[in-house]
Amino acid sequence: MLTRRNRCRTVLERRERASRGFLLIVGLLVGGTLVLSLLFNERGLPKYLDMRKRADLLDSETKDLEKHNAALRAEIARVQRDPARIEELARERLGLVRKGETVYQIVEDGAGSMDAR
Repeated sequence: MLTRRNRCRTVLERRERASRGFLLIVGLLVGGTLVLSLLFNERGLPKYLDMRKRADLLDSETKDLEKHNAALRAEIARVQRDPARIEELARERLGLVRKGETVYQIVEDGAGSMDAR
């Protein structure tokens, strides 16, 4: 036979179990919503991974451009200070020659000379 005191205790235990179950369900729903949001939201994990890949690509491009800029700076310094490089550029680009040098130009026959036969 149950006494009144024991009956109250079992009612309280049932209420506590029910509230724990309710809190567990609510917690699972909130957690599930957060996980789904993390995976499928426009700012979710796939977007983050894409941005990470893009950032790595941009870092790589930046390093390549820095190397190229360093090479260009070295070439500028060489053109400004190296007389041999200046002469080389004058000969290549401007067609300049020194006094006493003879320049020979080789002209290849065009395709039109074959038609004249």
